[in-house]
Amino acid sequence: MQTTVEPIRGTNDPVQSLELSLVVPVFNEEESVGPLVERILAAMAEYPYRWELILVDDGSTDATLVNARKFVGREGLTLRIVELQRNFGQTAAMQAGIDTARGRLIATMDGDLQNDPKDIPQMVSELERRELDLLVGWRKNRKDGLFLRKIPSWCANYLIGRITGVKLHDYGCSLKIYRASIIKQVKLMGEMHRFIPAWVAGVVPSSRIGETAVTHHAREHGVSKYGISRTFRVILDLLSVMFFMRYKARPGHFFGSLGLGLGAVAMLILLYLSFDKFIMGNDIGTRPMLMVGVVLLLSSVQMITTGILAEMIARTYYRDDASPNYIVRQIFDDQSQA
Repeated sequence: MQTTVEPIRGTNDPVQSLELSLVVPVFNEEESVGPLVERILAAMAEYPYRWELILVDDGSTDATLVNARKFVGREGLTLRIVELQRNFGQTAAMQAGIDTARGRLIATMDGDLQNDPKDIPQMVSELERRELDLLVGWRKNRKDGLFLRKIPSWCANYLIGRITGVKLHDYGCSLKIYRASIIKQVKLMGEMHRFIPAWVAGVVPSSRIGETAVTHHAREHGVSKYGISRTFRVILDLLSVMFFMRYKARPGHFFGSLGLGLGAVAMLILLYLSFDKFIMGNDIGTRPMLMVGVVLLLSSVQMITTGILAEMIARTYYRDDASPNYIVRQIFDDQSQA
C-alpha cells in the first residue's frame, strides 16, 4: 500500500531541508544491525523527503560498531553513528541520538528488528494529518512471551495511564514519531524512556499525543535486554514520574504538605497530652503516645526543612542544567569516512 506524506510546512522546496531523523540505539546487536539498516533503506526508498539515520552504539562489546560502520558512505543513505564511551543505558543512548538529530521530525525505534521500519512513513503522515506532537506505536499483536513480557506490560501501561493521565495501550513501544522542537525540550534521565509520553505531556497538552497500531516481529537474533525484574523498576520509576510531573518545579509543596500533615497530627497528640497532664493531673512520662507525638513533630520539622532545601536545589537545577547524561567517544558520518 502506498503511503502519502504531506509536504513540509513553511518551505517550498522540501529537498533543501532535512525532514526526518531516525534514531536507533543499539547495544550488542552485531547480527541485527546489518539487516536493520537494509530494512530501513527498503522502507524509506519511496519517502520523498531528505532523511537521516542515526545509530547510537551504547558501548557495545561485540562487533556492532564494526558492522554498522560498513554502511557509512553508502549511496542513498545519510548515516551518522554516535559511539558512546561506555554503556549508559537505553535512555541515555536515546537522548544522545535526539541531541544529534537535525531533522524537523524525529523517529525512534529499537535495533533488535522487532519494530518494522515500514510503519515509519505512514506514522509521519498520520502525525501531520492529526496535528500531533507525538505519535506512539501500539504493538497490538505483540510477539512476546505472555507471562514474562505481555502481562507485566499490560499492568504497567494501566498504572502509568492512571497516574499520569496519559492513557495509551503501549508505553513500552520504542517506535515513536516526535516533532523535534517538542522532544528537544524534554531531558531524559535514568531509565525513563518508557515514560516519554508522560514527559511530553508536561510540555504540550495530552490531546496532542496519539497512538497508532504498528507491526511487531519476534526477535530474530540475540537475547532480550529485559527480564521480569524490569517490572519492579517500572514501579519505582513510576513513582518518580508522578513526583516530577506534579512537583518538579515546586518540590517544597510536596515535602511541605507531608510536614504540615505530620505536624498537625503531632500537635493534636501533644495538646491532648498537655490537657491530660496539666488539667487532669495524670502522669504522661511513660506513655507511648508522648513518644509518638515527639517523633511526628520532629518528622514534621524535617519534612518542611527538606522542602526548603529541595526548592533551593530545584532553582539551581533550572539555572545550571545543561550537562548531558552520556559521553560521546566519536561520531562517524560521511565526512569522517572521506
